[in-house]
Amino acid sequence: MKPVMSPYLVPFKGQLKPSTLTTEPPEDAPGKKGCKKALGKEIDRLDELQRRLYAEDRRSLLILFQAMDAAGKDSTIRAVMTGVDPSGCQVFSFKQPSKEELDHDFLWRTTQALPERGRIGIFNRSYYEETLVVRVHPEYLEAQRIDIPDGLDQLWQQRFESIRQYERHLSENGTVILKFWLNVSKDEQRNRFLSRLDEARKNWKFSIKDVEERQHWDSYMHAYRQTLEATSRPWAPWYAIPADDKPYMRWQVARIIRKTLEGMEPRYPQADQDEAKRFAEMRQLLNNEP
Repeated sequence: MKPVMSPYLVPFKGQLKPSTLTTEPPEDAPGKKGCKKALGKEIDRLDELQRRLYAEDRRSLLILFQAMDAAGKDSTIRAVMTGVDPSGCQVFSFKQPSKEELDHDFLWRTTQALPERGRIGIFNRSYYEETLVVRVHPEYLEAQRIDIPDGLDQLWQQRFESIRQYERHLSENGTVILKFWLNVSKDEQRNRFLSRLDEARKNWKFSIKDVEERQHWDSYMHAYRQTLEATSRPWAPWYAIPADDKPYMRWQVARIIRKTLEGMEPRYPQADQDEAKRFAEMRQLLNNEP
């Protein structure tokens, strides 16, 4: 399974280029209406591909979303998957870990939510929080009650290696993995926070903690860069999608998901000779009913 080529594909075992980390769409990108129209076409195609994947029942697709607050994870998941049959798609959001989850290794809680064969699974945040928010706030490690190396850099490298092996294992056992970082700029995040404060219907989205986390912006950018460089691999690629323009971002995400599913070539099961013979008998029986 080859990863979908895109200008936003994070290089494998290489350094991120500034052009890969843009937060804005290219100058020649369609406008809002054009992006929405393109998204609609992708959604129509996704619906058919998802039906084939579900009927085939041999592989699954796992899609991970990571981003700073207000980048648009929830709305992107909603917009892109709006036309997909809910019976073949499942979404899990991972927030602060529970006591039970802290009593296990850091990959345990997401493993419980992996998609079954034939399904599309979506993680809104994921095990990557352990190399992002926990890296920015290493005091959270105390609740995990683990042996911590003298140098924290060694711990992050251990977790990168665990994640690479974990994703390779999933890939070799029928789970195709896609990972999206919705890359919003600091200025755009500020504007969206103000919008949440100014519009009463958006007040529920606002959290004081979000503004507090904004003070660690540079630390988060460093953590994201190292995480993406260390864990983007052919079997589990990262895509750094510009997130300042939501219609463009949603279109690009949908396009990559659609092309990935096309690359998987899911097919409706074909009846073998015995089944075909039995079907003919049933057809005749039904046609001969009074």
